[in-house]
Amino acid sequence: MSTLPTTAEEHPENPRASLTFEGNTLLSARQFTDSGYIVLPGLIPESLQDRLRPEVDRWVDDGLRSRSIAACADHGAETPPPLMELEMPAHGELLTYEPLLRVIADLMGAPFVFHHLHSDRHGPGVPGKPWHHDREPNDRGDPELLMVHALHYLGGLDGTIGSLAMVPGSHRRPRSKSAFAHLGSAELPGEVVIDTLPPGSTVLINSALLHARRPAPSPAGAAPRYFVDACYCQTGARWRPAKPYWRQMLATARTLGLDGGRWPELFAERHFTEYARSA
Repeated sequence: MSTLPTTAEEHPENPRASLTFEGNTLLSARQFTDSGYIVLPGLIPESLQDRLRPEVDRWVDDGLRSRSIAACADHGAETPPPLMELEMPAHGELLTYEPLLRVIADLMGAPFVFHHLHSDRHGPGVPGKPWHHDREPNDRGDPELLMVHALHYLGGLDGTIGSLAMVPGSHRRPRSKSAFAHLGSAELPGEVVIDTLPPGSTVLINSALLHARRPAPSPAGAAPRYFVDACYCQTGARWRPAKPYWRQMLATARTLGLDGGRWPELFAERHFTEYARSA
């Protein structure tokens, strides 16, 4: 099934219900608060999709993704890989795509900072990814501060390669990232499965939300699954970084002027603790 966002009119009592999203009806901030996700169908324009796909191909085929993973595996090193995702022009543009950042700003209700960016291409037959969440701790131990993942599906979803399964409301119960990993991607009570989305769609999730990649049939000729995810954190505490070279990553984003002068906190180092390996 594919679940689309409710409209703001369903929650007139909520003064922050209306989210701005070009090309779609009003979205509901209450749905995000209650269920932990909203869907932005076709958020990414076709012109940007067309520039992102070749960059993802290069990232995977030239071994850049593998080198990025290796750089993160060396937990004591702060030397970045030869290329970071945000240095690729279309990836940098997606990271700071104005309609996306406006929705995130509405959800956060406060300034926010960029946390990390990942990019991958999943071929037919890609295995599932077990149930997990992606929230990192902050130094105040404050569960009310938001961390949000933007899951970008450049080619959409059509039920042939890796559907997205989520458990609405699961973000409200603290647990370890891998508490349900032993179940693989098996069906859980109350889950929602998103397997149909138009190209260029984005799913915004509370990073504490349980989710999984559900394997799909992958028939012959199935198109690759182009996937980019970016993470953003509400300011108000210092967050644990995702990568040991996080300072260089933020400095590069500032040098490239990715914030366009409109989001002054987006690449500020003061919102992070020192790097420590995730539990």
